[in-house]
Amino acid sequence: MHAGKRFTTFQALMWTRNDILVFLIIGTLPVILYDLLDLKWLSIPWLPIALVGTAVAFITGFKNNASYDRLWEGRKIWGAIVNTSRSWGMMVLDYVNNDHALQKLSEAELKTIHQRLIYRHIAWMTALRFQLRAPRVWENMTHDKSNIEFRDKYFDVVETKHKLEDDIHSFLSEEEKKYILSKKNRATHLIRLQSKDLKELKQQGYIEDFRHMDLENKLVDFYTHQGQGERIKNFPYPRQYTTINSIFIWIFILLLPFGMMYEFEKIGDHFVWLTIPFTVISAWVFHTMDKIGTSSESPFEGGANDIPITALSRTIEIDLREMLDETDLPEPVQPVNDILS
Repeated sequence: MHAGKRFTTFQALMWTRNDILVFLIIGTLPVILYDLLDLKWLSIPWLPIALVGTAVAFITGFKNNASYDRLWEGRKIWGAIVNTSRSWGMMVLDYVNNDHALQKLSEAELKTIHQRLIYRHIAWMTALRFQLRAPRVWENMTHDKSNIEFRDKYFDVVETKHKLEDDIHSFLSEEEKKYILSKKNRATHLIRLQSKDLKELKQQGYIEDFRHMDLENKLVDFYTHQGQGERIKNFPYPRQYTTINSIFIWIFILLLPFGMMYEFEKIGDHFVWLTIPFTVISAWVFHTMDKIGTSSESPFEGGANDIPITALSRTIEIDLREMLDETDLPEPVQPVNDILS
């Protein structure tokens, strides 16, 4: 997520600099053929190009709306995870006690149980984050090989530099860690461990029936949030829409200079060369609109326009560990190059 006031002009140009070079070539070649080689038959009426441009504007707007919905839904999911996690921490601290216990525990022993349940939840968030950041073939940054410098500067995924086993090491016992790492969907089985733990605590009387049911409902909520995130992650923006949108855009861009040449020539001699800058500008506007939609399709990649799930996870971790009265806390995640990961 961009955490600054706005993208600078330099950042926007750096993001699209390869596209601008292509548009410059597309705009220049027809003008050279038309004016220098006197191939006047290359010009075509503006009306059909305008009709194609209208269709492109509609389908690009549809794509951007759909992509924004995916982005905003992802943000709402993680907002719900933040709220439900705080509720979980509060309920664990207040519900797990000696009120109905068959064998009373000391405050230190109760605190160990509280810490185990809260730490396991932090491990769940970590596992879910790693799963949502795993690359897919359709994702933008997975196959963007043409803009390496921009990607390296504004695409910082912590999960590509760490291993899950290292990040969850301090939150799970060795036995639980070994069990979780043997599973494919680690987040799912961490919630399952939570439920198993709650069942044992209920049997021992440290949680009464009503409170046990309330805590189990929170686990169901976490499963719901996880499933919602997986739905966005594992189902891309429909390929038929993104494919036809890309085809329409490039048809429009390739036709642009052929429709502009005759119109500019009517102004006067040599004005036909204005076709080049106006082709670049027009093509850049339409293509960048499409590119913005593409960059928002997969909101968990970790790029400049995505949801900062690493920062949100760290915020939840700090809040929950403060509930345990811990003081040795990690620092909040800070933006790098204005990008919060």
